Amino acid sequence: MLKQRVITALVLITAFGAATIALPPFWFALLISAVILAAGREWSGLLGGDSSARPVYLMVIFVVGFTLFLWLGISPLRDFPEQAGTAIVLGLGLAFWLSVFFLLLGYPDNRKRWDSARIIAVMGLFALLPGLIGIVYLKYLDPTGHLVLALVILVAAVDIGAYFAGRRFGRRQLAPEISPKKTWEGVWGGSALSIAVAVAFVWMMHRWLRPLAGLEILLLAALAPALVALCVIGDLLESMLKRNRQAKDSGSLLPGHGGLLDRVDSLLAATPAFVLGMMFLFDESAGP
Repeated sequence: MLKQRVITALVLITAFGAATIALPPFWFALLISAVILAAGREWSGLLGGDSSARPVYLMVIFVVGFTLFLWLGISPLRDFPEQAGTAIVLGLGLAFWLSVFFLLLGYPDNRKRWDSARIIAVMGLFALLPGLIGIVYLKYLDPTGHLVLALVILVAAVDIGAYFAGRRFGRRQLAPEISPKKTWEGVWGGSALSIAVAVAFVWMMHRWLRPLAGLEILLLAALAPALVALCVIGDLLESMLKRNRQAKDSGSLLPGHGGLLDRVDSLLAATPAFVLGMMFLFDESAGP
């Protein structure tokens, strides 16, 4: 199982890394849109009820995403997306993920709420689309793709650290009613590895992207634990929805990993906060 996970992860990392670096921003935006639609297809499986409604939900995701692209000026005719609108979308996404924390605290007492397909459908829009816009904006902000890869590596560090620390040291359950296998030791392991990666990221940014002032370094230092918390929230939300639908995985697209949504849940949750932080740091050079 671990061997299959590693092989799949290496293939994904190689393919995504090459695409992130090589593709121009707009074509990269189309690629990420396809990934989000694939994740949306899996999210539609968490709605329950008649499966015939799933194509309709995918069409809703497509239409709303296309509308956001038009509104923000994400097109081959524009050099840079509209910043204020992007900040609004990301702010709504961040507010959504913070509200999810309190919803998780109420589980399983609020279990009946998750039987509503409409609620889960709306949550999917707030989970998926700000993540799409944020990742696309990062590519426009840094066309080399380094910021996108930094975000993905930071999130992967949380998952990897949590996985191995949880397996080796896991004793105290984090949220037994939601995901019995997740432990506090896993959270600390993920935190330690992600903070180590964040330190390397700050050093490389200061050395190669732009010099950082003391306040900016403090901002990035505060961003690291915030991203860890958001990754955990994203992971637990998907676990809660799967548990409520009695599903082990969101899909079977990725051998050894389950569904695509199982791999990007933490990334979707962390993206709004990370990109807002980068928008603040690069405000003077980010474009019109």
